[in-house]
Amino acid sequence: MNDLLSQVVLLEIIVKGVIIGIVASAPMGPVGVLCIQRTLNKGRAYGLVTGVGAALSDILYALLTGYGLSRLYDLISNPVTIYWMQLIGAVIMFIFGWHTFRTNPVQNTRNVSHNKSSLLRNGVTGFFITLANPMIILLFLALFTPLNFVMTEMPMYSQGLGYLSIFGGAMLWWLFITFVVNKLRTRFDVRGIWIINRIIGVAVMVGSLVGAVLIATGTLSLH
Repeated sequence: MNDLLSQVVLLEIIVKGVIIGIVASAPMGPVGVLCIQRTLNKGRAYGLVTGVGAALSDILYALLTGYGLSRLYDLISNPVTIYWMQLIGAVIMFIFGWHTFRTNPVQNTRNVSHNKSSLLRNGVTGFFITLANPMIILLFLALFTPLNFVMTEMPMYSQGLGYLSIFGGAMLWWLFITFVVNKLRTRFDVRGIWIINRIIGVAVMVGSLVGAVLIATGTLSLH
């Protein structure tokens, strides 16, 4: 029975981690636009390694967020505190979705050379472009809290699996977006990026609203 419970908990961690990784990576910020441009101009591999670099940077910020929350575990383990933090997290996610919906991806476009420099160099630039945006910590905070992704009392392997799942979720997104762009390369342009951004924004806003309603009414308990 305990083994089955442990497996369920691990599966829950993996699912939450994948969701966090996808939601954190999906909005078309500078690195997302760069990934698409490199896929179009240089090939899918170059776009994908840009995403790998971004995902590695995301993991660093996710670890910082998780460590910070773990230090406050005694405070946030209070059910009332968790309730309000979950609601605040849902509000932050709605604001994030609205910002994503309103953002004009054209402003993030840049001239990308058709010269196929090394894959490593493309990955490194993706890493540092993402690393240069520490505000992503707020996004992770908004995701960790409603999903109760605080693993202080879990074994190290469970915590490691959780953060690897975030990386896996991010890579699922980059695999998906580079595949779609590569397949539609003759029909994909700035408008395509704009449409993706709007769809993502709407999805995040709807998800945050549903989550807020479920948490506020007590229908959904994540702690």
